[in-house]
Amino acid sequence: MTFTPGPTVPAFTPNMTSRIEGIAVLEDLRFRRWPGAVADVWHAACAAGAHGEYVSEHPRLFVVLEREGGGAALRLTARGGERPAPPAVHAMSFVPAGVPIWSRVDAPMRIRHLDIHFDVATLSARIGEAPDRTALSTPRLQFTDARLFSLARLIAEECSGPDTRHDVYGESLVTALFIDLMRLAPEPSRRRSALSPRQRDRAVAYLEENCLRGLRLEEVAALTGLSQSYFSHAFKAATGVPPYQWHMQARIRRVQEMLSRSTLPLTEIAQAAGFADQAHLTRVFRRQVGTTPAAWRRDARL
Repeated sequence: MTFTPGPTVPAFTPNMTSRIEGIAVLEDLRFRRWPGAVADVWHAACAAGAHGEYVSEHPRLFVVLEREGGGAALRLTARGGERPAPPAVHAMSFVPAGVPIWSRVDAPMRIRHLDIHFDVATLSARIGEAPDRTALSTPRLQFTDARLFSLARLIAEECSGPDTRHDVYGESLVTALFIDLMRLAPEPSRRRSALSPRQRDRAVAYLEENCLRGLRLEEVAALTGLSQSYFSHAFKAATGVPPYQWHMQARIRRVQEMLSRSTLPLTEIAQAAGFADQAHLTRVFRRQVGTTPAAWRRDARL
């Protein structure tokens, strides 16, 4: 997991294994990848008695978008105990990382559902607050939540709709859903001071020096002797921006230097700057600067 959000090398790729029987996929998988999450939309037909077993290396949220016919029951094994769960309309289930879950269909049905796999490190860095370990490790099966479902439906539309919006829109939806799911909230009673000038300068120098590679938040926080959460708040208080944003701005400034001082093609600059490809560089550059790398290089030379 990298500190810098976005599909920077190495990209966040959820790893989930499954074994299914009696379940047929009706449409091609629709998915979107955003910094901190990957969302999949599935449409499947299930026979009576169909069942499946799933386990993911990352926490995920399973949301029933539409269902026709019979329901499905879920159960999981956590810490050696099994717990059944009744079916529910528009139900959702949060499954922690590494926890296996089983599904069983009692009557034929068709189901359209959304899976969101979370990169907790990237989301925590963006929010500036790590989720409570209990909330992150506690399964929640077949619950309903109107606000979470509204966000999940919008995310599903971004995965499969014909008119997708800017990446920032999807990132914001995923972040909002994760905050609600983990019940993250500011702590007004805990006033955290800004970094000292020495801590700030050391952290900034490290971010600048390592702007072309992915960083872990804990790696930078260790330079100041602070926890990741405290460091993230204190850095923003001292500089006005979160550490991941400073890191990305430094990366874009380095890209601008390469654009103005070299004749390297954009594909090579993207690779040298740690972006997944030229398209990823263009998206981030436009978001930060307001124009494309090619247009910026042309204007700089003029």
